Amino acid sequence: MGSPANDTDEPLTPAGRLFLQPEINQVIHCVMGLKNQIDIDAIKSGLCNSPILKHPRFTSLMVRDSRGFEHWRRTDIDIESHFVIIDDPVSSAASDESVINEYLAGLSIDPSSLSTDKPLWEIHLLMAQRRVDDGDDLPMMVSAIRSMSNGRTRTCWRNLWGFLLMLWFSFIYVLEFTLRSLWLRDRKTPITGGAGVELWPRKLATARFCLQDMKVVKAVLAHATINDILYGIISAGLSRYLDIREPNGLQDGLQITGLAMVNLREQKELQDLSHLMRGNSGARWGNKFGVLLLPVYYQRSNCTDPLEYVKRAKTVMDRKKQSFEALFSYKLGDLVMSYFGSKVASLLNYRTICNTSFTLSNVVGPKEEIMFYGNPVTFLRASSSSLPHALTMHMLSYAGRADMQILVAKDIIPDPEFLAKCFEDALLEMKAQAMAGM
Repeated sequence: MGSPANDTDEPLTPAGRLFLQPEINQVIHCVMGLKNQIDIDAIKSGLCNSPILKHPRFTSLMVRDSRGFEHWRRTDIDIESHFVIIDDPVSSAASDESVINEYLAGLSIDPSSLSTDKPLWEIHLLMAQRRVDDGDDLPMMVSAIRSMSNGRTRTCWRNLWGFLLMLWFSFIYVLEFTLRSLWLRDRKTPITGGAGVELWPRKLATARFCLQDMKVVKAVLAHATINDILYGIISAGLSRYLDIREPNGLQDGLQITGLAMVNLREQKELQDLSHLMRGNSGARWGNKFGVLLLPVYYQRSNCTDPLEYVKRAKTVMDRKKQSFEALFSYKLGDLVMSYFGSKVASLLNYRTICNTSFTLSNVVGPKEEIMFYGNPVTFLRASSSSLPHALTMHMLSYAGRADMQILVAKDIIPDPEFLAKCFEDALLEMKAQAMAGM
């Protein structure tokens, strides 16, 4: 039974309601490495006095009214109920990183672990992940926040030619997106997921990139962005991986399609959090994002210039930025949610995911090293709970490096560590080619 709504309750956004559906229930997992031993009391004390506990999403319950509609309801915080302290080792894995990745992989197939009787966030402290024989091994903090990370997009209106290109690319990409939502799907490959795969056991590996290496590649391609470089790395790395998994079974040029989240908010809405929390900024809380289809074309890696992957990626991304694809996907989801309800909207999104092959996101983190209540932060990483995709990749940059968490259905992709190395090697080859051409 639902509870009556009151005057201070705020309805969930369409995206928020969508992510509560069982098929695509999403929890974001953030990992923070700390240089020194974890001081639990200092963290609790700091959180109690932090702006986080003034943020409505961190201080509200998710409740359903008598009609079944979800709302946010402000509540008091019991800080103790949001901490999970794990003193004993959670795995016998060889390294701390493997332990953390195994722990996150387990959380990824249990989105119900966040209880709705409190605001939807937790902090997990893995106290045993600091080996006495190695002072460089780091304790980890794992937090779970129900939200969504995303990127940005732009639309070109500069001149008539740009306007005509915008119309053409919008038509092409909107048509493809619509077909993907209905029946058009990728051909089966060694990384293909599908209906029910969100429930399969997971493995997690980390690919590490140096942002300076990405900038070297970016410098030799006019107007390229880090997103272009990442997209090229994914294209090259998947081709390399599939060369090994299916050396004779895939057709050259085969399309493998991914999904990427795109932030549709104006930057000014996000710049002053204090005004937003006081309610006088005019901005609305909640997710506002669209989806882009990202086609990757398999190429035999032994006969391709590594920079060609980035050039193709940049061409595709430039066209995507000139289209209304992301805005269309947002409006379509909003329309379906409003007129047909969350069940139908969830089915539409679920079909789109099942008809594609991977998820990709990239979030820009702090450029300088930061402190977490007096403890230096050594790295930041992000992942999410499972989707019907067998392959989900989330990259987060921090202080000159970028770590990409690679979450896989282990019965489909049993070797994510090798896949991570394929991505790392792809960037190094691109860097070497770029420096050779300077």
